[in-house]
Amino acid sequence: MLLRHIPNVLTCLNLLCGCIGVVEAFHNNIIISCGLIGIALIFDFFDGFAARLLKVSSPIGRDLDSLADMVTFGLLPSIIIYQLLMQSIPDLMGIWKAYPAFLIAIFSAIRLAKFNNDPRQSDSFIGVPTPANALLIASLPVIVLTQDEYWKTLIVNTNNLLLLTVVMCYLLIAEIKLIALKFKSFGWQGNEFRYSFLFLTVLLLAFFKILAIPLILVIYIILSVAANLTKKSA
Repeated sequence: MLLRHIPNVLTCLNLLCGCIGVVEAFHNNIIISCGLIGIALIFDFFDGFAARLLKVSSPIGRDLDSLADMVTFGLLPSIIIYQLLMQSIPDLMGIWKAYPAFLIAIFSAIRLAKFNNDPRQSDSFIGVPTPANALLIASLPVIVLTQDEYWKTLIVNTNNLLLLTVVMCYLLIAEIKLIALKFKSFGWQGNEFRYSFLFLTVLLLAFFKILAIPLILVIYIILSVAANLTKKSA
């Protein structure tokens, strides 16, 4: 039964992307690392999809998925933030300011541990998922490379990067119920906020391209909060 191993193979490919991404990030090839996060996101989506389709979900597969995510969506984004901080620090005496970047890895580990042991997260998320956080961080070097000098000045800034690190660490473990893009049916009713999010995502990407990524995360949180308020008032 080779088919039953497909989800774990996809998870391992996710992990392989993370491992290579870590090496490239430490060689300061950050754009390659960001691209590998994008590829790993595809593997991460399809390993769960394949597990559900083939009905081969298992505790080992779940744990393997979290371990892979820890490397690809926890450690690797930390190193990307670290490298951006190193670019923003004017002298070697201040390199200690780059070390808080690894708080992303620590809080990602906490987030993944909570996810594996929290029964409330079967059809929704509590706190920002690690792949979403990794995608946001991966977008930053690409924005710096492809946009004008204003964005480089805004992003490659020690205080701004440290503030972003603190905010994302909080959001990773915050008790905020967020939409999971898991469709039990494809009708509009019950999926209003999911379809709204997908529509706005496509619209923003079409108009703003890579600059849309941070906006998409903000909209994701706003729509999730709106969905929670709607359920409570119903």
